[in-house]
Amino acid sequence: MMARTVRIALLLFILLVVAQSAWKARARTVDWKETLRVVVYPINSDGSAAADAYIGSLRRSAFEPLAAFMRDEARRYGLPLRDPVEVDLASRVTARPPAPPVAGGAFDIARWSLQMRWWAWRHDDYDGPRPHVRVFMLYHAPLEGRALAHSIGLRAGMMVIANAFAGTHDEGGNNVVVAHELMHTFGATDKYDTAGNLPLFPEGYADPQADPRYPQTRAEIMGGRIPLSPREAEIPRSLDQVLIGPATAREINWLK
Repeated sequence: MMARTVRIALLLFILLVVAQSAWKARARTVDWKETLRVVVYPINSDGSAAADAYIGSLRRSAFEPLAAFMRDEARRYGLPLRDPVEVDLASRVTARPPAPPVAGGAFDIARWSLQMRWWAWRHDDYDGPRPHVRVFMLYHAPLEGRALAHSIGLRAGMMVIANAFAGTHDEGGNNVVVAHELMHTFGATDKYDTAGNLPLFPEGYADPQADPRYPQTRAEIMGGRIPLSPREAEIPRSLDQVLIGPATAREINWLK
């Protein structure tokens, strides 16, 4: 019992120090006084030849729609900063990050968060300026009927763990996933019902004032899907079908 108490106390102390540092970093990041550097680290998550070949051909231009989306939405909200983010591509990472706990308590989640930060520090060989946000892209072969695990955006540590399909025709959807998780690192919250993955009305709708309400033609980035009816929604194919709603804009400090 004594050893366990000491371990918990040590972990809490480390978390306090890390949290204070992370809070200062986030405060500097989301004041939007400078362009944020987002760096993508590709990982062959399933060890497949398809993912390996795709990563070998991957270029920074695959993520330009993400930077363009943020630029266009920032202009729509009157943000003085022209380019909120710039996206760069690091060399591939050969190790996989630690898996998040499937069903754990606060202690397990806190421990995984620390493990993830330690892992990220050890495997970050990007040779450019220090990133503000690191995106670890876990690529999988695009097999028919294959479903991917949920991606994660960590506000503490400013990291994204994104599960993605390794195919040029999947790049639009991959950028939607990254944009959603990137919003989490900036402080945005989910705006969908986790039980059915349906966007919440009105904050999870791109056009809540539309008449008729359905079908919608776009998705709110944190709503995640395009509502087609009260019980049906589809995943957007690219960021051309997505916008940042007012509630999300307030959370990321784009709107007062």
